[in-house]
Amino acid sequence: MTATTLPTTVNDDLRLHSDHAPAEHVIDLRSDTVTKPTPEMRAAMAEAIVGDDQYGEDPTVNALESRAAKLMGKEAAVFVPSGTMGNLTALLAHCGRGDEAIIGDESHILWYESGGPATLGGIPLFTVRTDRLGLFDLDQLEGAIRTDRPGYPRSGVVCIENTHNRCGGVVVPMAYMRTIRDLAHGRGVAVHLDGARIFNAAAYLGISPAAIAAEVDSVQFCLSKGLGAPVGSIVAGAGEFIVSVRKQRKVLGGAMRQAGVIAAAGLLALETMIDRLPEDHQRAGTLATGLAGIPGVSVDLETVHTNIVVFKVPSGLDQREVAASCKGLGLIVSDYGARGLRMVTHYEIGDGEISRAIEIVGTAIDGLASRSKRRA
Repeated sequence: MTATTLPTTVNDDLRLHSDHAPAEHVIDLRSDTVTKPTPEMRAAMAEAIVGDDQYGEDPTVNALESRAAKLMGKEAAVFVPSGTMGNLTALLAHCGRGDEAIIGDESHILWYESGGPATLGGIPLFTVRTDRLGLFDLDQLEGAIRTDRPGYPRSGVVCIENTHNRCGGVVVPMAYMRTIRDLAHGRGVAVHLDGARIFNAAAYLGISPAAIAAEVDSVQFCLSKGLGAPVGSIVAGAGEFIVSVRKQRKVLGGAMRQAGVIAAAGLLALETMIDRLPEDHQRAGTLATGLAGIPGVSVDLETVHTNIVVFKVPSGLDQREVAASCKGLGLIVSDYGARGLRMVTHYEIGDGEISRAIEIVGTAIDGLASRSKRRA
């Protein structure tokens, strides 16, 4: 056995836990992060030309960053392991210790990124109310930007999210983004975009992602969500700003060596996976309409813009039980707490899976409702 060859027993064990085994029949709609890399991505990863990225010598990483910067219309970009790190490095670059980041009270940065800005950067998060369409209360936002006086922290950055995750994948309008940009810049405050799914937003609006990114100073987007790459995100912005982001990436332990192995999948994702995103949006619309047709199920169809569908189960049923029942029938969904249950379409989901998902939800609800009646 050579040093690079796994024994047959280990390979056999790995196959038991691979993406093709043991439950191909399960429809996984928890997120668009659950996708497996395409065969073409796997081939690109295996054949990637690599070097030491910390010396700037990995040609595949360099190509990815150059391509990403061009797509965002920015001077430069940097490859980071995750969207959470991307947002955090951007905030660390925009803010000093004690500076505030102004964010929506439903933002991903607030809910799902482990308090990183405050924990690691000494950056307090000042929250502004977000409505069901992912929009700030602009009066609250204006009031949140600090004036320069003793005792006040400095307002370091305003963060926008587009598409907006917790609001059901809604796309915030360009006019709204310009209003926030002008308000923030008028007070000397930078604007960062958590654009994890910016390509979904661009597809919905029928514009380029660069047109969206033009309204902000920095942008983070994920390669591992709707684009299907196995790992990685990008931060893009002005050249000097990206130099600072690279430094913050190093501080956080995110600097890598022969990262072209994973960057290759991201580069291919940018070349091949963007144009198909409207298919996910169409299927999400079909899914939302089908769920809304199930008696007692509530779906805010106005918020179904892209590939995310959030729905509430009939009154009297426990949504955790509904999710568990769906899983037993071969459908995995996310429990979004008070917001309901969530499903996210992606490239591994076709029309047949959408039809089956609607059927499973209906069956699960009917079964639990019947059981509830018998208990009563």
